[in-house]
Amino acid sequence: MRILLLAHAFNSLTQRLWLELEADGHELSLEYDINDATTRDAVALFAPDLILAPFLKRAIPADVWRKVPTLVVHPGPPGDKGPSALDHAVQEGRERWGVTVLEARSEMDAGPVWAQQPFEMRAAPKSSLYRREVTEAAVTAVRMALARLTAGLWPLRAANDGAEGPKPPMRQERRAIDWAAMGSAEVLARIRAADGRPGVLDRSLGAEVWLHDAHPGRGSGAGGALLGQANEAILRATADGAVWIGHLSIRLPGGRRLKLPATRALEALGHALPPETGAADAPNGVRTERLGDLAVIRFPFLNGAMSVRRAQALSRAIRAAAEARVILLTGGPEFWSNGIDLATIEAAASPAEESLAAIEAIDDVCLALLESPAWTIAAMAGNAGAGGVFMALAADEVTARAGTVLSPHYKNMGNLYGSEYWTYTLPRRLGAEDAARLMQTRMPLLAKEAARIGLVDRIAGGAPEAFEAAMVARAEALAGSGALGDMLAEKARRRAADEAARPLADHRAAEIARMRLNFFGFDTSYHVARLNFITGVPKSRTPLHLARHRRMGQMAAE
Repeated sequence: MRILLLAHAFNSLTQRLWLELEADGHELSLEYDINDATTRDAVALFAPDLILAPFLKRAIPADVWRKVPTLVVHPGPPGDKGPSALDHAVQEGRERWGVTVLEARSEMDAGPVWAQQPFEMRAAPKSSLYRREVTEAAVTAVRMALARLTAGLWPLRAANDGAEGPKPPMRQERRAIDWAAMGSAEVLARIRAADGRPGVLDRSLGAEVWLHDAHPGRGSGAGGALLGQANEAILRATADGAVWIGHLSIRLPGGRRLKLPATRALEALGHALPPETGAADAPNGVRTERLGDLAVIRFPFLNGAMSVRRAQALSRAIRAAAEARVILLTGGPEFWSNGIDLATIEAAASPAEESLAAIEAIDDVCLALLESPAWTIAAMAGNAGAGGVFMALAADEVTARAGTVLSPHYKNMGNLYGSEYWTYTLPRRLGAEDAARLMQTRMPLLAKEAARIGLVDRIAGGAPEAFEAAMVARAEALAGSGALGDMLAEKARRRAADEAARPLADHRAAEIARMRLNFFGFDTSYHVARLNFITGVPKSRTPLHLARHRRMGQMAAE
């Protein structure tokens, strides 16, 4: 089919659906939902058989859905209606939820139902559920809906009705936390229901902040009191215990918000910080587990963002584990890594200097992997973008979980040149010509496509937890294998030959020289793109690599 995706942004769900449907043989183009006139223009240019709306924040014009069959992906079970479907489900502690694919009508979320797919809920943030259970259910449900359409069948239901019924938008008054009266379970549920947007508005710290990234903690004190800090997170007392808050959003001059690690946000507000606790249960840390000759290094950073401090902690852990024969790096369940942390860069006194420091820090992670005498394995359970993809390529082996989305490019962030030793690791895998071609693209890849072209070595199935368990078992077996000695000897021989041909220091210096131009040069594209991304500036146009119908229109005009 000829399918036009209509979306507020090219978010994780929209990317996954694009890649899956393209792999199924459909012809795709995308238009950002900027205004009604732009949508009508896109329909006229592309002449789609179907419009698919996976992520919208407003109604589709009636003349559009009357002209072209239009399916909307709603993150709720049949009967559920409203913009805060998943928020309500998380805050209410629902055990089962679902995704419904329905036809657009004048009443939001009320049209005929073409497919539905239930799933079991986890005790997890809304954003985590969205990237995992909602995304998997949406892929299944969309395929079911397309199968019914192409077979000429009727919808499952004439209208989206059912036991759930409509729900009101989740406002901040319904999310509010009474620290003195509420226990940890309720506090966690409220913050998780608002993660990652909009967060829970809280004024108890003497300033207006929004709470994100909540985790169970241990401690006691007066409700709301700051009990300690670790890994840039803060521990706050509840009525019956404590919770960790990993990130806070604060207001920037001009009214825009910026999400930062909690201690950094408090520092920016001039708030006194609690004492360091070093608690093992604090979020966003780097933790190493030794299993004989295997070292498993986990670094589940929120959204895969690598600040200077977090990258330095990871490189130290890799260096410290060098005595192991095998090192397995697992990242996080939703994100392996997305490269440098743009938020901490935006908050710095000099974003250009902080950008350079962040690149140097993640380069140090890559160097630790490249120089490690151990056999290193990158186990990518979650999505990866930009420098995070190339950080994985510094390992000796790369395995990606089936269904993960990789964005191996820098160009979408203001035409960054990129570092992480990609000029060494990428041609080594793809060859110089294919490496150059990949670096010019702006499109993501599904894991199976990345494996086909040789960007990763293999893919493995299962949920993130099962994937990690299988990777640990495989790495343990390798650590005890008789073949490992020969593998390590060949690795050392190859590294020595490559170093003699062109030292790693030369690759790094050349990459950093180009990055300095991005950070300090006359072209400010990177700084503009970073600010727009971090502060959520709405898109003003759809780039041509997504709006293929507009490229077609340009060629026709020429």
